[in-house]
Parts: sequence; C-alpha cells; structure tokens
Amino acid sequence: MHAYDTKDLERLFGLPASAVRALARSGNIDPVRRAGRLHYSFQDLLVLRTASALRAANISSQRINRTLQKLRSALPAGSALNRLSLTALGNRIAIREGRTLRESDSGQYALALEIVEEKGRLHVIARQHTAASELPADELYTRALALEELDPQGARAAYEACLDADPAHVDARINLGRLLHLAGRLTEALHIYRAGDQGEPFLVFNLAVLLEDMDREPDAILAYREALALDPQFADAHFNLARLYERARDPKASLRHLLAYRRMMDRPGA
Repeated sequence: MHAYDTKDLERLFGLPASAVRALARSGNIDPVRRAGRLHYSFQDLLVLRTASALRAANISSQRINRTLQKLRSALPAGSALNRLSLTALGNRIAIREGRTLRESDSGQYALALEIVEEKGRLHVIARQHTAASELPADELYTRALALEELDPQGARAAYEACLDADPAHVDARINLGRLLHLAGRLTEALHIYRAGDQGEPFLVFNLAVLLEDMDREPDAILAYREALALDPQFADAHFNLARLYERARDPKASLRHLLAYRRMMDRPGA
C-alpha cells in the first residue's frame, strides 16, 4: 500500500479530488486510512491511471465509474482488474483482456469484438489499387497511418510493404508490431520486434508489453529494464516495472520504480 494525498494524486494522474472521491464512493478504488493518510493499493493506482487516460480522451467521470462497476460485477468473485485495461473507442469505452477487446457499452461484458487498434474500429472500406511495390517507404507508412482508424488489416499490409521497402523503418516496425499484438498474433508481433533495432526504447518497451501478454513476465522485466537503459526518463517503463515487481513479491524494487515514476511526473510539464 502507498500513501498519497489528493495533491499527490492530482500531480501523478491529473485527477481532481472530486474524481478520486467518486471512484472511491463507487467502490472502484478502496483506499485505507492509516495514521491520518489514505493508502492506496497498486490496483487502486492502476484504476486511477486508467481513469486519467479516459478523462484525457473526453470520457465523462460518470461513464468511467459506470463501466468500472459493470466490469467488476461481471468478473468472478475475488478476481482483480490488473489483468484488464480500458481504452477509448471514439466516444465509447472498450475493455482489453489479454488478446481480446470487448465493448463495454454494449450492455454485455462477454460480447467479444474482433480485435481492433486501441483508438480505432473495424470497417469495410474500398482500397486504393496502386501497387504497394511502386510506392516509396515513407508514402506506404503515411498510408498505413491513415488506414489504422478504419481498416487495421489494410494498415498492417501497408506497414508490411513499408518494411519490405525499408527494413530499417523503425516507426513502421513499432506500429506493425502493435497492430499484430492487438490482433492476437503474438508470435508474429514478437518476430517483428525482435527483427528491429534493439537500440530504440519505444520498440523495446512495446516488446516488454507483448512479453507480459505472453505470460513471460521475467522476460518482460528484462525488456523494461533495457528500455530504461536506453532512455532513463521512460516513465511508463518505471510504472510497469513497479507493477511487475509487486506481482513478483519484490516490494523494494516495486517501490523504487514507483518512486522514480512519481519523481518524473512531479517535473514541470510532465
């Protein structure tokens, strides 16, 4: 458990005290008061961080709380939310559990959707007929970015063509790995990341997230540490390491990385 006051939480997650109180009233977080201060579990911090990201996507506090309550009521007794994540799909909320993305506003948690990019939705659209092999890598990359919102499958094909034209195109490799990961094609995503420049911190970070979803947490820890070796200011890597070390029953390492994350978030402009 970690002690924070309302100013700490606002600085860390950008959440006003009213939003934190609403999450507590609805039962989505369960802080414990000790020696006059509220202590939050790591699961509480994950919920707060998720709520912060959804608020930044213009999802209302009421809707966030309602979705979290619905999710908790649908989980088996004693289950935790730390294997799940919420994301915005346009003006709606979706739940990602491992390799599956589920739409929360459907009224039924168990309604599984085809995997889509975190901020996109699958649609059938007409494709342009220009042969990919005739286009330069940067144009293929631009096309792939444009397709991600409406046609993730077409975006993956364009990223693959971009890498055929320029295997060293790091951004295309990162984005293709991410889309394959979200589509549940974990082994293919792993191959894409491993074939890339291991000196690129964002690629190594995405690799670490993938290794987590493959239930290879010791390897994920090593990859997050490598991402930090490449970029010591990578705050999200510290946060994820804190979570994994807590799960691995190493509270000292968990606290060390959580404090590093907190220091980074305390910096002006963070």
